[in-house]
Amino acid sequence: MIDALNKPAAAVFVGFFLFVSVLGFIAAHWKRADLDDLHEWGLGGRRFGPWISWFLIGGDLYTAYTVIAVPSVVYAIGAYGFFAIPYTILIYPLLYVVFPKLWSETHKHGYLTAGDYVYGRFNNRWLEGAVAFTGILATMPYIALQLIGMEKVIKALGFSAEGFMGHMPLGIAFLLLALYTYKSGLRAPAMIAFVKDLMIYVVVIAAIIIIPARLGGYGAIFDAAQSVFTEKMVISQGKIVAGIMLTPGQIMPFITLAIGSAMALFMYPHALTGILSASGGKAIRTNAITLPAYSVALVLIALMGYMAHAAGIRTQDPQDAVPQLFLTMFPDWFAGFAFASIAIGALVPAAIMSIGAANTFTRNLWKPLFQPAISTRDEAALAKFTSLLVKVGALFVILFMPTKFALDLQLLGGIWMIQIFPAIVCGLFSRRFNGTGLLAGWSLGMALGTWLSWGATAWTPLTKLFGYANFGIYNGLTALAVNLIVAYCVSRLSPWDQYAHLPGNQKEWL
Repeated sequence: MIDALNKPAAAVFVGFFLFVSVLGFIAAHWKRADLDDLHEWGLGGRRFGPWISWFLIGGDLYTAYTVIAVPSVVYAIGAYGFFAIPYTILIYPLLYVVFPKLWSETHKHGYLTAGDYVYGRFNNRWLEGAVAFTGILATMPYIALQLIGMEKVIKALGFSAEGFMGHMPLGIAFLLLALYTYKSGLRAPAMIAFVKDLMIYVVVIAAIIIIPARLGGYGAIFDAAQSVFTEKMVISQGKIVAGIMLTPGQIMPFITLAIGSAMALFMYPHALTGILSASGGKAIRTNAITLPAYSVALVLIALMGYMAHAAGIRTQDPQDAVPQLFLTMFPDWFAGFAFASIAIGALVPAAIMSIGAANTFTRNLWKPLFQPAISTRDEAALAKFTSLLVKVGALFVILFMPTKFALDLQLLGGIWMIQIFPAIVCGLFSRRFNGTGLLAGWSLGMALGTWLSWGATAWTPLTKLFGYANFGIYNGLTALAVNLIVAYCVSRLSPWDQYAHLPGNQKEWL
């Protein structure tokens, strides 16, 4: 089982992994408060200023998915995999404009989740439940994506075994994650994010300097990648779909995929958890201005897919490309450091995701349906227990939802999450929608998006608006368009519940 283990790399990996696990437990004493209160355990008491929020939100969004999944798609199909770059740029104007207002509304009314806000705004329990269900459903594959990244680097260390023993290292990592998340809540990933980001930047800077120097420069890297794509001739529906440049037929799918992914990202429970934990709107706007620094790093990380081709990495599983690249180009000890940064880059978002999903389940499903009078202490205890169950659910996703690319998991979740965009964003800026309409739109959007995405890699945006467009469109946006049209029409036809829950003085100016 450990005969082929790379011992220097494994020693560095285990050392850093244990270090951040200790930090996770220590975090319970950081900004000391009553962690039997969900407001403190699940949102850190909304006391994270611009500096802490920068690391927390960045650690939340730039993950093992960033370092494993994005380069793997670039390795497999070339330029199309770079869609993650523009979408991580587009999200920041949205963050700047929308989320300080959402923070203000949630803080004023004591809301902890998107479901809380939706119920307070539209007075519709079914819509609240729909938003909560969507968030939990989409979070499962996203957490699984982090665990896949961790599993890939553990495998690259040389740990190989079949059956139960093969999953033992991942199980140990999962157990540590579960325990310190249970104990420390959101403070744990907030503290670990400092270490994680520092390590990722060290790895990226080393990679963009040392690897090109050893391979003859970026010109040689691009030439080698194009040579591999030409040799492989990756063809779909009679057209070449892999290369270092987008083909004409890929341009509109690329654009719509980037736009749709940007609209979906901050709808996730974990993304909202990171935002709502900020100390105020000023902290959120500051982060919207400074977080694009992560997008610069993402460009460089994506290029590792081309670097792997230039380094002669040949693997049937594209997700092994980056680990094999580091083993080939760096000393064993630094490869272990790089693998530790990827694994820690999985722990931070996985912790936030499980907390966000647990908050959502407790506040928006369990409390209204089963225990409306639940005490503050019992509410926090239930959320802690649910956070453990969410991680178990993510493990089942890995076992029973095999995908060609780990990126599929995130994109599938994005198609679902974009369907709650009307309820959250339109609810902030428009009074033309009501709960009944938004629920009807959500139902059709979820059904259509899931149907269009059925099958391996079907997230590829080729719906062509049911034959009425001569270009491909991201499935999530197609479903969202139907969602919005239905939501608006039904809201206009059923205006009776639109303002029913609002006091008379609010109705007057609406």
